[in-house]
Amino acid sequence: MRIALGSDHAGFRYKELVKAHLAALGHEVVDCGTHSTDPVDYPRFIRPAAEKVARGECDRAVVFGGSGNGEAMTANRIKGVRCALCWNLESARFGRRHNDANVLSLGERLLGEEQMLMIVDEWLSTPFEGGRHVERLKMLDEP
Repeated sequence: MRIALGSDHAGFRYKELVKAHLAALGHEVVDCGTHSTDPVDYPRFIRPAAEKVARGECDRAVVFGGSGNGEAMTANRIKGVRCALCWNLESARFGRRHNDANVLSLGERLLGEEQMLMIVDEWLSTPFEGGRHVERLKMLDEP
């Protein structure tokens, strides 16, 4: 899979961990920044990652911040993006299975490293089950 990553300064460390983890699993990673812990405005880095998914340049994206809330809100403003803010394995599983989430948002200040990597793996490996959920997703694209 080709996976875009984006973070603000508060999510930088986890972005770097996930970048190495995904590369070790054989995924192609597109790093949209930020590239340090220097304070930045998160939309400058989250929006490009989400847009890569919306345009089909990447299969999925993972975005990071302190809580992940602002990052999820920013990503979800892009038509065609379904970003799930996840905090445990179940939320990651349901985000994929029921909502076909193509972007994952994680909060570095709220998750331990091991838990965060497990969430990423769960989200990547869970298929969308389709069925009745397809109609709900179509409604998201209606004005």
